[in-house]
Amino acid sequence: MSTADDLYDAAADETIISCLDLEKPRSFFLYAGAGSGKTRSLVEAIRAICEREGRHLSLGGQKIGVITYTNAACDEIKQRLEFDPRVEVSTIHAFAWSLVSGYDNDIRGWVATRLLQDIAELEEAQAKGRATSKAAVDRARSIESKRRRYENLGSIIRFIYSPTGDNRTRDSLNHAEVIAMTADFLMGKPGLRRLLVTRFPVLLIDESQDTSRQLMDALLDVEADHRERFCLGLFGDTMQRIYADGKERLAEAIPEVWARPRKRMNHRCPTRVVELINRVRRDDDGEEQTPRSDAAAGTVRLFIASQGADKPATETACARRMQEVTGDERWSSSEAIKILALEHLMSARRFGFERFFSPLYAVERIRTSLLQGTGAGIGFFTREVLPLVAALRRSDRFAVASIVRKTSPLLDRKSLEEANEDQAAVLAGAKAACDGLLELTSSNTAPTARSILRYIAEKRLFIVPEVLSPFAVPDTPAEEDSAGDDEEELNTELSGWRQALEAPLDEIERYDRYIQGASSFDTHQGVKGLEFPRVMVIVSDDEARGFMFAYDKLFGAKGKSETDLKNEATGKETSIDRTRRLFYVTCSRAEDSLAVVYYAEAVGAARAAAVEQGWFTEGEIEIIA
Repeated sequence: MSTADDLYDAAADETIISCLDLEKPRSFFLYAGAGSGKTRSLVEAIRAICEREGRHLSLGGQKIGVITYTNAACDEIKQRLEFDPRVEVSTIHAFAWSLVSGYDNDIRGWVATRLLQDIAELEEAQAKGRATSKAAVDRARSIESKRRRYENLGSIIRFIYSPTGDNRTRDSLNHAEVIAMTADFLMGKPGLRRLLVTRFPVLLIDESQDTSRQLMDALLDVEADHRERFCLGLFGDTMQRIYADGKERLAEAIPEVWARPRKRMNHRCPTRVVELINRVRRDDDGEEQTPRSDAAAGTVRLFIASQGADKPATETACARRMQEVTGDERWSSSEAIKILALEHLMSARRFGFERFFSPLYAVERIRTSLLQGTGAGIGFFTREVLPLVAALRRSDRFAVASIVRKTSPLLDRKSLEEANEDQAAVLAGAKAACDGLLELTSSNTAPTARSILRYIAEKRLFIVPEVLSPFAVPDTPAEEDSAGDDEEELNTELSGWRQALEAPLDEIERYDRYIQGASSFDTHQGVKGLEFPRVMVIVSDDEARGFMFAYDKLFGAKGKSETDLKNEATGKETSIDRTRRLFYVTCSRAEDSLAVVYYAEAVGAARAAAVEQGWFTEGEIEIIA
């Protein structure tokens, strides 16, 4: 290891540490590209301020706040800091709740306003839509559910929320509500802003480019209002923004007075991969990285195949060719290759969960929660129904009892207390409900998710979340006769769930394995921050169905559309921008060698375009027949 390389970005670390001065704080935005040691810089900066000003923090009852994107990242940073009590590390949801928890009257008013707005929007759509459609019935049920919640708000003494749970009881809040509420409170309540700055004189945000734009705007506003005594430190790389609700053009929103340290050394990738990812982002922001002086040369190949090719056979042939080119025998082992799909719809089609995934993925407002596996509707199936079904199938009575006791209203304390001496009958009822669920999921005809939802609602086996309540009852005769949804109702949350629930339960199981990273393919969300010796990136416009991304455009095989040109002219994000970022994230995972498999509409034209583009040399581009 080269000591000079290790110290290459020392100036950036020194700048960060100098900003963390409680007497004269200065906010900063750290650009840290792929493999640059961003987390190490964050940890070392915290250690420095705790060593220098830890006593001051302790005496003042203050802490260094650190916001990370995942629970795994939280745990890693806590461990590196040896669980220093002067540092509070949390996810964005946990941090937001720590600010607003206990302000129950304010929360009640905010939720009431939001519910009335939702009801008004639904009623407006109801007036415009076709009265006999399924969408109209869904809206009517949703309006009824929201009105019930609105009417019950006055009886809630204390609101509850779990950053890692599904929050479905009457007094609970959901994830999206907590983020939006916190942003609104920070913008409109000076007292909460002062509390934040007093509690956390330094607030550091990891993966800042993916932090909710609404909350990021509020934090930037707090910083501007309390600049003399508050340091907001943003760590990240705008090229690695992968969630739709992250703040677009974050770097442009950073005030001129902020420090802008840069980490330009890539400690992960071989030289050839660093060259490639520099070229990928050259037309975006021009940021470039430097490979380590002791980095290996590395190998990159672009394999182009026809969209109609046998894809498993093609990818096997590409891996075999990578083995020949690199001399690395492990390219022959599928377990040793990390396959990354840029487009989730591609993975959904390949692994058999498209019917469930596709209609929900089309709804922009829930796309991020779908990709994170969060949200009450998703969690209802993945964290309650699927574990219970699995336990029933393996006859694990202990696990069944544990799951039902934990969340089922059949066995909650109130039900058991009311049963008094008839508790045995209550337990028998719970067992009968579970036996019925096993019978339903074991039938020769795979049950739909909606039929399981209806059964669970009928037996009160679990609490049905509000978003699914319109579908927890049988269709009315009018619905059964309806030809379909109103055209204007496509891509709404209600329409998305109605279609998704027609998928069999095993599709949700496959979706869950994919989101958890347990399938042979991984998500670009799941691998950000990770690295692998052998990486194969799969791109295909045909499989992605041109939904959000455009690989033929990215590689130059097709020109920009009118929409792309219009978005460029108005400073809006284009499909090419999204595709470029995800391509950058996936390619920059490679430690040794990288294979890009590109399924093109016209192989010859795609090869010519790739040569002209110049990301790959002619010798690195191969056509796979």
